[in-house]
Amino acid sequence: MSTVIQAYRFALDPTPSQESTLRSHCGAQRFAYNWGLARVKAVMNQREAEASYGVPEDERTPALSWSAYSLRKDWNQAKFEVAPWWGENSKEAYSSGLANLATALKNWGDSRSGKRKGRKAGFPVFKGKRGVLSCRFTTGAFGLAADRRHVKLPRIGVVRTCENTRKLARGIEQGTARIRSVTVSMRGGRWFVSFSVEVERNDSAPRNPDSVVGVDLGVTSLAVLSTGEVIANPRHLEVALRELRRLSRQAARRQGPDRRTRRTPSRRWLKTQTRIQRLHTRVADARRDGLHKLSTRLVREHGAVVIEDLNVTGMTKNRRLARHSAGVGMGELRRQIGYKAAWSGVRVHVADRFYPSSKICSGCGAVKAKLRLSERVYRCEHCGMALDRDRNAARNLAALVQQGPSSASCVVRLNEPDGNPHKTRTTRAAGTATGRPTRSTPHRKVTAHDTFSHVS
Repeated sequence: MSTVIQAYRFALDPTPSQESTLRSHCGAQRFAYNWGLARVKAVMNQREAEASYGVPEDERTPALSWSAYSLRKDWNQAKFEVAPWWGENSKEAYSSGLANLATALKNWGDSRSGKRKGRKAGFPVFKGKRGVLSCRFTTGAFGLAADRRHVKLPRIGVVRTCENTRKLARGIEQGTARIRSVTVSMRGGRWFVSFSVEVERNDSAPRNPDSVVGVDLGVTSLAVLSTGEVIANPRHLEVALRELRRLSRQAARRQGPDRRTRRTPSRRWLKTQTRIQRLHTRVADARRDGLHKLSTRLVREHGAVVIEDLNVTGMTKNRRLARHSAGVGMGELRRQIGYKAAWSGVRVHVADRFYPSSKICSGCGAVKAKLRLSERVYRCEHCGMALDRDRNAARNLAALVQQGPSSASCVVRLNEPDGNPHKTRTTRAAGTATGRPTRSTPHRKVTAHDTFSHVS
């Protein structure tokens, strides 16, 4: 049994007055966020101007603290002047906006100093009215109603849900779940409520705890398993492209907004944009549902899952693969397998990004120097094996765990040069993997068959 933080999301069916109140709370959060950001930027610009004029550090404008506590304290002192209407909404709406600002500023500062890994975080920007509507509550009277078809929200009241909440209600009644916070948001024209719950999970062990499965993700097929199973790619986005193009042409014929002339959009244009948004939401929901079913099945059936560390960001920069790789959801599948495996005690092994799983023969271990992307069937020049490219890669991934923590023998024998493999070299290593001549015969090109026979 393990204690985890899990989210439960339900669709809401608010009345017109409740929807107006929800929009007011989301607008209050956006207002507090923009107010705090404007104050932070004003102080930073003032200090930079004073530094440019040679003003000493002790005589400059005092620096502003970026913590959520300090921002809330400043807001409580200024809210009567900047927002006389602040009492119409819950105080949690303003606190959540300032907390989001504090997190964004901290991420920007840590990214500049090198404490935060990954892509560089930019400086926070102001939120517009057409952005995502959301509001978070951490205190107050919120939770589930007794009939399991309503939820309670501070200052908003009891709101009906479009589905039954019995799954979360049973956990609360049994004492295995505790609600920490609640967030309301609008996605694709619908309101949702998301509960952050501390849950005690007791997931069962996988059916085959000793089995190992290699998962090779692709574009033609969603995934190919080392067991030989091929999961077809449903291509939800490609199916919806025809309707998306039609709606885009329809919106182009109607009067949209223009910031330069301050032209407001027509109602017909807004209606078309709502349809486009709902279409994108439907595609995203269908993709997420398929990935959840696949990841759950893998974790429940196998004791170890081997996946690749793919450079999804680099793949989306390729204009020929960007839309297809983004439509598969490779990063989302890896994320789901990671946290679901931790619940069930399943081992997850991530192969190195530069591991040549597609170039290695799963039968004899020979490595091809080059393998074009158009070659969908792997043909080994040494043993003559012919196998589907993706299935061959899935077998090699599964062999990584079966062979232990050390690297595969074929990789050590043919790919790795002598000496420290992590040391930077000015010349490329010789061998079959690179196609360069060996030291003994510098003027003769060595083929894959000759090198493998010599090493063996």
